[in-house]
Amino acid sequence: MADGGQGAWSEQAVDHFLRSQRIEARDAALVRWFHAANSKARARAAATSDVHMIEADVVLRGGRGGNGDPIMAHPPETDSDNTLQEWLKEIVNTDKGIKLDFKSLEAVCPSLELLEHVKHRLRRPIWINADILPGPNGSSSVVDAKGFLGTVTSFFPNVTLSLGWTTGWHPDKHHEGYDWVMVKEMAQICCTLPQPVTFAVRAALVRQSVSELCWLIQQSDRYSLTIWTGKEDVYSVEDLLYIRENFDKSRVYYDILEPQNSEFRKAIVAQ
Repeated sequence: MADGGQGAWSEQAVDHFLRSQRIEARDAALVRWFHAANSKARARAAATSDVHMIEADVVLRGGRGGNGDPIMAHPPETDSDNTLQEWLKEIVNTDKGIKLDFKSLEAVCPSLELLEHVKHRLRRPIWINADILPGPNGSSSVVDAKGFLGTVTSFFPNVTLSLGWTTGWHPDKHHEGYDWVMVKEMAQICCTLPQPVTFAVRAALVRQSVSELCWLIQQSDRYSLTIWTGKEDVYSVEDLLYIRENFDKSRVYYDILEPQNSEFRKAIVAQ
């Protein structure tokens, strides 16, 4: 069930889009994202937009423990007007990279079976994401790391793994960042993986974790960070620029929400 050695799958996304002249410099901040393209309307909007990467969430119809088809929804939702099969049919006709986010192990295998049916049409970055460790204020409800990595690599040994920590956010609370125990546990899990790995980290928690996350991505030139945000998170464009100043620009992607996304992109153009 290997992926047939598709070069784009084992290539860093920033290099793929630079090589295909979709971005002008080896700067991962230039890679634009469409987040939560789950419904048919949002998938269609993503397909016709000018983004490079489309992120969407996959669950089994009926939710965790369900045995329905893989559908495009973010928990707590357990139903959708869009199945993964229909979603892939829409997106394969574009030139956009794909990030599929899984919240349960049960959804992974049937989803990868569907992905395998269209892999010959997907010479582009493909990322498979799950939170496999508890992180700052995070729940212990993680996707089993061994099961997730084993399933994904048995189908697609070259696919980019997007691995994160569960996190929590409370606006009126002091937030610790990603600590040494968290990053070293992740490094231990990933040290034998041969494919690209991007670590999904929450924007509001990165500034206080720069030393730890710098150390983590220095463990391999296959590693990168992907900055994401929650709707209620409090963080500033200055925080994003601080991240940008402290990491290799080719190794940090920004899948962030408005208005910070537009403000951040204006700020980096002005630099």
